[in-house]
Amino acid sequence: MGDAVRLIKKYPNRRLYDTQTSSYITLADVKELVIKHEEFQVIDAKSNEDLTRPILLQIILEEESTGAPMFSHDVLTQFIRFYGNAMQGVMGNYLERNVQAFLEIQKSIQDQSRQLYGDPSKATEMWTQFLSFQGPAMQNLMAAYMEQSKAMFRQMQDQMQNQSRMFTGFPFPGLVPGAAGREEPKSDDDKSSKG
Repeated sequence: MGDAVRLIKKYPNRRLYDTQTSSYITLADVKELVIKHEEFQVIDAKSNEDLTRPILLQIILEEESTGAPMFSHDVLTQFIRFYGNAMQGVMGNYLERNVQAFLEIQKSIQDQSRQLYGDPSKATEMWTQFLSFQGPAMQNLMAAYMEQSKAMFRQMQDQMQNQSRMFTGFPFPGLVPGAAGREEPKSDDDKSSKG
């Protein structure tokens, strides 16, 4: 296939047509393309609108509603609360960076196991066996990762706070510094001189 993006057309009858194989496919087939790291794009057959993202969300929805869901009720409600919030863009970027960091860790571990065991399929098998016995070790690794992630988020908050302090040095008449929105109290001397 080369580097060309595989084109999948979605027809009004909700069926997906793979132009590479000239056949109709299911969401499960699209999921397999994702797992195999194949580049593809889903477009509306009539309007040519890009539907890749909605299809990916549909696959996630199906995965979450069957088997063992990845996201808890609390996580999903927090995701919903971020939409329309000023932090929506920040949160999206934060999640993307964390997933990327996690993938880099995973790739590094896989590369190391390939060096030890040679055959990639054997490395995967050995890695699966290793993880089945190393639950607590993986939990500790994830806990350390989450602590790093929290520290990074705290650092980002501190930077934002420090940047917002830049504007506190500008005096506004009638306001006490550091008490935005409150009038400066008048002293008794000011009252008696005007009285």
